[in-house]
Amino acid sequence: MTDKRFVIVGAGPAGMRAAERLVAAGQRPIVIDEAQRFGGQIYRQPPAAMRRERRDLYGFEAGRASAVLDRFEALRAQIDYRPDTLVWQVEANALQLLHAGRTRTQPFDALILATGATDRVLPFPGWTLPGVYTLGAAQVALKFQGCLIGPRVVFAGTGPLLYLVAWQVASHGGQVAAVLDSAPLSAKLRAAPGMLARPAVAAKGAYFLARLRMKGVPLHGGVTLLKAEGNERVTSLTWHAQGNIHKTACDAIGFGHGLRSETQLADLAGCAFEWSEIDQAWLPTRDAAGRSSVRGVYLAGDGAGILGADAAELSGASAAQAALDDVQGTSTTTSSDLAMQPHVAFRHALEAAFALPPQWAAEAPDDLIVCRCEEITAGELRACARDTGTRELNRLKALTRIGMGRCQGRMCAPAAARVLAHATGCDLKDVGRLRSQPPVKPLPLALLHDAAPDTAVPKDEDD
Repeated sequence: MTDKRFVIVGAGPAGMRAAERLVAAGQRPIVIDEAQRFGGQIYRQPPAAMRRERRDLYGFEAGRASAVLDRFEALRAQIDYRPDTLVWQVEANALQLLHAGRTRTQPFDALILATGATDRVLPFPGWTLPGVYTLGAAQVALKFQGCLIGPRVVFAGTGPLLYLVAWQVASHGGQVAAVLDSAPLSAKLRAAPGMLARPAVAAKGAYFLARLRMKGVPLHGGVTLLKAEGNERVTSLTWHAQGNIHKTACDAIGFGHGLRSETQLADLAGCAFEWSEIDQAWLPTRDAAGRSSVRGVYLAGDGAGILGADAAELSGASAAQAALDDVQGTSTTTSSDLAMQPHVAFRHALEAAFALPPQWAAEAPDDLIVCRCEEITAGELRACARDTGTRELNRLKALTRIGMGRCQGRMCAPAAARVLAHATGCDLKDVGRLRSQPPVKPLPLALLHDAAPDTAVPKDEDD
């Protein structure tokens, strides 16, 4: 089996654990990582030249982070690890890669996609101002660059990441002006019994809340974000709660509404998708072991459904074992369903506690920019749905250019789908999903020039 090429995309918890399992079976997997250093978002490492204590970086998770990172580091000699490498296309059992300004093709016999997740964005007026960041971006700045996004920060949106990043910023000397949660406190109280599926994690969340309160950080629930204001940079956020309008001065805003799976590569690989009610998104299908609908392609971690880092490790090991079994023709794969049950139950509790604002699409003003790449507003989307009768997201894209910019719909698609569903009276799942197109992220124009055939017509000597 030494001539078989096992390729893993992503070096977060799922990808690292998949690599570990393959090495234990005598393989030398290829691990392709878009980041400079392995760890993914939750265990993101600073540049090698920047020395920082892991306790300072990861807090409660320092022990777990050290164990995961150190195991992978110990295996580096047995892994073909390729950082700073973008996978921009999947086709014909091969990946198209970009590294150091050059492209190359990487064939595979078994492909494990551990692509992780990114912020889910429901925009509000003023969200394109300088100084407004997603929660994930605020966390990257802190972990990777060792800096705060601003001296006085408002954190807004919903989801457990809202409180985690607020506490991380506060514990590193930042002033958290307020935490504004669109979900009401009553929802969290109702969901509390379900969170006991993972009591240690629930206790950590309660600790973050208690510490923020002890620091005097105002915590508000049931909030509607009205507008961010400022000239060269954001200076305030106006919001509504319990019948009153408030305005909070700030130098930066971190916002987000939970996480969404990165599914573009699974789409390009030809994987089938199905609607996930808990994720409120179309996700690639997989069996209990991690097999996708495409032979030789396996799915692991948050890229196939948001369950967190611990569950991602379990699914990474399971997907690697499934790949080994399929290549070897054996049947030793064991389902990880039982181990996953507490993670799934906890995720359901989190969804109840941090539900998305149900009236967001109805309340979004017509001049709200939904797609910042193409500067397309909610009003333009509504007008297109009304005037053309379109009820499908890809048709909306063709008519308005929504999702045709640099982010390829990563930021705008969830919001655009909600606007379209509300405008047409459809269920969210019925408007479909944006189909992924290569390249999944922008490539340098010079690469296209270098790859183009020489079609110039020779100049006539008499001209």
